Amino acid sequence: MTVEHDVKSLDLAPGGRYRIEWAEQEMPVLRAIRERFAAEKPLQGIRVAACLHVTTETANLMHTLQVGGADIILCASNPLSTQDDVAASLVANFEIPVYAIKGEDNSTYYDHIKAALDFRPHMTMDDGADLVGTIHKSRRELLQDIIGGTEETTTGVIRLRAMANDGALEFPVLAVNDSNTKHMFDNRYGTGQSTLDGVIRATNILLAGRTIVVAGYGWCSRGIASRAQGMGANVVVTEIDPLKALEAVMDGFRVMPMIDAAAIGDIFITATGDINVIDGPHFERMKGGAIIANSGHFNVEINIPALEKLSGGGEPRLVRPFVQEYVVDGRPIYILGEGRLINLASAEGHPASVMDMSFANQALGAEYMLKNAKTLTPNVYALPAAVDQEIARLKLEAMGVKIDKLTSEQEHYLSQWEEGT
Repeated sequence: MTVEHDVKSLDLAPGGRYRIEWAEQEMPVLRAIRERFAAEKPLQGIRVAACLHVTTETANLMHTLQVGGADIILCASNPLSTQDDVAASLVANFEIPVYAIKGEDNSTYYDHIKAALDFRPHMTMDDGADLVGTIHKSRRELLQDIIGGTEETTTGVIRLRAMANDGALEFPVLAVNDSNTKHMFDNRYGTGQSTLDGVIRATNILLAGRTIVVAGYGWCSRGIASRAQGMGANVVVTEIDPLKALEAVMDGFRVMPMIDAAAIGDIFITATGDINVIDGPHFERMKGGAIIANSGHFNVEINIPALEKLSGGGEPRLVRPFVQEYVVDGRPIYILGEGRLINLASAEGHPASVMDMSFANQALGAEYMLKNAKTLTPNVYALPAAVDQEIARLKLEAMGVKIDKLTSEQEHYLSQWEEGT
């Protein structure tokens, strides 16, 4: 009997199964955790509701949690990020309830979140804090069953910390995003590569010689800027943080306000987690043919309503899949992927070898939360450094890389204070 679901078509399952297996080859850390979970069953009997991007890598995380004893339900964390064949395979081949269809409208998106919460989870696993937010706003009867949660994204962690600061957060959440093996690798190397992959797949343009404006210089934006530079682009960075702006200058990038960059940019990429990073006055200064993409979690970084108003309020022209043309004073301006995260709208997201570490954090985070939730007050927590170190060790081991170890003499030297110059 097929589990409950809402996916595009179960006929897509065979292709999805092959792609899940392909990704699994690049995820040795998660595979090692799965082998331990199979033997120990640390999540036995725990209901987990996951609101994540439904990709091949996510499928391997879901399988790992399932093998560890958890009852899983999965919904999409973005209307354009679902891989329909993967969603079908999770239902047909792994018997995991999935509610996700690529291109689903906003109403369906929240219906799917509701379906996940109807599962009455003990634990949430978020990519953007939509499950946590919905529970606190409209499904508060579920709070009595919640042990805790995990959060994958910078955007979600920002929201959760705002809740905690307001005293609104009512259960502990692990900021998986803040683990070094997540943000230093997933955000930088994963986002850097997958964002440009999404831009290129959507447009088929040459990046070399173009001026690419990258909004922000956090871990994600650093990756985008460095990869764009490596492909021959002239990179401009915009920032509001003087330290990050200084770092961008020292890394060899031009730094200026967005209002100045708007006039010279060919391609604009946002990755800040904030609203209206590209706004009406910026559109008014852009060259004809400017291309704008977002790599932040929500589609709020580009003020599309302002662009619609400037273009006369008509429907944009879809000139290619995921490329909408707006005309402002006779100048065409192109929005990619409806302003949603372009690396999953028009491409396949991060490479599996990067998500291997991110989802190892998720799996171990779920285990840690179950063991420690009773001692944690409602707040946002980082995973212990020892977990980070173990994931890095497993990754190096899988790559065949060996490192040095301290001698007892060296350990003693670092632990004492008496010896001076």
